[in-house]
Amino acid sequence: MPPGRFRKFKKKTEKTKFKFKFKSTERFLKPEPRYNDVVLAKLINQVMYDGKKTVAQGVVYGAMDIIAERIKEVPPLDVVVKAINNVKPQVEVRSKRVGGATYQVPMEVNRKRQQTLAIRNIILNARSKKGKPMARRLAEEIIDAYNNQGASIAWKENTHKMAEANKLFAHFAW
Repeated sequence: MPPGRFRKFKKKTEKTKFKFKFKSTERFLKPEPRYNDVVLAKLINQVMYDGKKTVAQGVVYGAMDIIAERIKEVPPLDVVVKAINNVKPQVEVRSKRVGGATYQVPMEVNRKRQQTLAIRNIILNARSKKGKPMARRLAEEIIDAYNNQGASIAWKENTHKMAEANKLFAHFAW
């Protein structure tokens, strides 16, 4: 028999080792090229599907152009940052299992998670609207959040209401 005939059934014994494994953390995140801002880079990364970063950049930059047209007195980057700050939740509820029962326990949200939740929610609400290009939907959602209205602000208020309603279980947060 030829020596390579059963090779495909042979088990792999060695694992491939890399010198450096990239981790997506704050330390490795580079600012995006046009506005040189890290928050906008996070927004682009959240918009991105299947590693298509140039498509995501086109969507976000298109939204920034639409924002610049509609709100002339404030730079578009400041509008985006203020919109994200308006959507940031201060508290959220987390499930905690205590003695067989599950309680919704209100907990404070740390700063990085606040920003991540706000960006994610703005994008999810923009994606849920249909019938327009994504750049326009994203721009409208950011402008609504900038003006303290819209679906993202409603999500934040619902999160705060749920935390307020479950304030009774706050002593389970340890």
